[in-house]
Amino acid sequence: MIGNDLVDLQQAGKDSNWNRKGFMEKVFTGSEQFLINSASQPAQMVWLLWSMKEAAYKIHTRDTKLRSFAPTAIQCNNLVLHENTASGEILYEAELYYTQTEINSNYIHTIAAQNLEQLQQIKVFIDHYDPSNTDYRNKNPDCVSHHGRYLALVFI
Repeated sequence: MIGNDLVDLQQAGKDSNWNRKGFMEKVFTGSEQFLINSASQPAQMVWLLWSMKEAAYKIHTRDTKLRSFAPTAIQCNNLVLHENTASGEILYEAELYYTQTEINSNYIHTIAAQNLEQLQQIKVFIDHYDPSNTDYRNKNPDCVSHHGRYLALVFI
């Protein structure tokens, strides 16, 4: 199974005040909070970690058929940052997921898989999102994510 999550950075900036009291403690572990607080671009780090958690959560819920979103129970580990990409691991209820993220000025998009080989096989399609157009469903994506102006489809 694979998962993906996309954050439109412009929309996130309008809709969410991640600096509000209690948000960081509710969503991020202590080590994740350290990464955010020490980042040169803290907002970008918030949305990177969020998208990693969400992408893995999508796999986990499809696999277990249980929906219980407890963000601090979803732990981001071994984060490796490059200029426009990141990779890492997610530990959630004793399951390990692998992630790969694209970072640009418009969005952050993370794909996740249960193993590294599967992660390398994922094909990504990102386009502008039009909520009135559901034609993308005909492409039979393995996972769909949309936020703000963008739609992300992933296939294996």
